[in-house]
Amino acid sequence: MKITINGLHKAFESRIKLGIMAALAINNMLDFNSLKEFLDVTDGNLASHLKALEKEEFIRVEKSFVDRKSNTNYAATELGRKAFTDHLNALEKLIKGVTE
Repeated sequence: MKITINGLHKAFESRIKLGIMAALAINNMLDFNSLKEFLDVTDGNLASHLKALEKEEFIRVEKSFVDRKSNTNYAATELGRKAFTDHLNALEKLIKGVTE
């Protein structure tokens, strides 16, 4: 049996990027600290993965101030949602191909 990995997106190979997109798929918007807590990662680690997803235009960033403190929020873009859904569908096909 031939197993294909076509459709898997390289941007989601990292568990952290996969986690970011999963969190943003079920939440309209999350702030940096919520993502950090949810994924249990360091500031620097999260920031680098967020920057990579932003560069791919899979997430958008909104900066504001709350009580004189900077607040950065993240949301998945339409392009990001589609790429993530396509990735999940490819994973599902891969799993079904292996188990059939």
